[in-house]
Amino acid sequence: MLRRFRNVVRIGPVRVGTANDQRGRVKHTAVCTAPRCDFSADYDTRAAAELAARTHRCPVR
Repeated sequence: MLRRFRNVVRIGPVRVGTANDQRGRVKHTAVCTAPRCDFSADYDTRAAAELAARTHRCPVR
């Protein structure tokens, strides 16, 4: 299923977006866009996703 993200913001190399999951619940996702960085996570609150984006450090340099 294709997730439609809304309210997408970029914090450094990390993008934070809001979407509904398969059960219709609202989820907030943080994804790093840097090459070879596999960081991505779903959160229940927007604040948690933005905090993860602000504190994320890519292990690949």
